[in-house]
Amino acid sequence: MSSVNQNVKESTQSATTPAILRAGYVRALTKLIVYILIYALVMAAIQWLMLNVIPVLKPYQIYLNVGLTLIFGYLIVVAFADTIYHFMRIKYPHDVARAFRNVFLLIGIGALITAIAGAIGGGLAGVSVGGFLGIVIGFATQQVMGQAVAGVFLLIIRAFRINDHVNIVGEEGIVEDVGILFTTLKKMDGTTKVLIPSSSIIGNKIYLLPPVQPQQQQQKQ
Repeated sequence: MSSVNQNVKESTQSATTPAILRAGYVRALTKLIVYILIYALVMAAIQWLMLNVIPVLKPYQIYLNVGLTLIFGYLIVVAFADTIYHFMRIKYPHDVARAFRNVFLLIGIGALITAIAGAIGGGLAGVSVGGFLGIVIGFATQQVMGQAVAGVFLLIIRAFRINDHVNIVGEEGIVEDVGILFTTLKKMDGTTKVLIPSSSIIGNKIYLLPPVQPQQQQQKQ
């Protein structure tokens, strides 16, 4: 009887899991839309106040706009990244969805900083400053973004999994963690860990070795 109840409980959980994931996606998307609408309404209200009620503060409008853009922009970027996470979570496991979220979060924050720099400069100066800052950010984060994109591909294709016995870029060990930037291998001596950059793994051969038996690992230690 208990086994029947357990089977019913497991089937119920498996049936409700997709619904829970979709509900999370709907909540994240709703939050994103709400933040965008609030930001648009607040900016419109400030514009109207500056023109009709307190025009004396008109010269300071740009600073107020920048402050609001910074606050709401960050909230919108985070909400957008969360929306991406919940959308990907419907089809992919948590680590893959989290990788996508982090990549979009980095891109969004970089775009937000560039946009604010352009708004402060204003006109052609703003375009120049924003473009220059975008180039600087691009060069500064090029390696990190390359690592992140490579990590996302590794998580999607699932070339290896945690606890697999592998040989990657000449390093043999047990996969302990597969992250966005690094894959962590635990060496056969059981005491040393190696962090291998994701971009290095994408460009090299991956050897999937037979599972290590406990007695074999003890002998190597």
